[in-house]
Amino acid sequence: MTSTAETAKGSRKRAANSNRGSKPGERRGGRQKGTPNKATKDIREFAREYTRQALETLVQIATEGESEAARVSAANAILDRAYGKPSQSIDHQSSDGSMSPKQWTDLFRDAHDPR
Repeated sequence: MTSTAETAKGSRKRAANSNRGSKPGERRGGRQKGTPNKATKDIREFAREYTRQALETLVQIATEGESEAARVSAANAILDRAYGKPSQSIDHQSSDGSMSPKQWTDLFRDAHDPR
């Protein structure tokens, strides 16, 4: 006969070796990627009914807004909708400008290469 400790130990091994659960990166169930939920779809359809009014309001604020900040913000919103948001540039120099990306890569590789 086995003791209680041996029985508990044996059942833990079986549980640890079972093929349950998702593997890293594995999706199970739910919506497919890119499929919006119904609430989001309904809200978008509702909002699109007011696109022209919203754009006309932005144009009015951009041309007649009381503050410069409001006019600039409205103008940016119009341009973003017309042409998309501009991509963000990345500075490829070290903070003090002393090293290029290649120099950083070479330094990192040399420090971690066990040759």
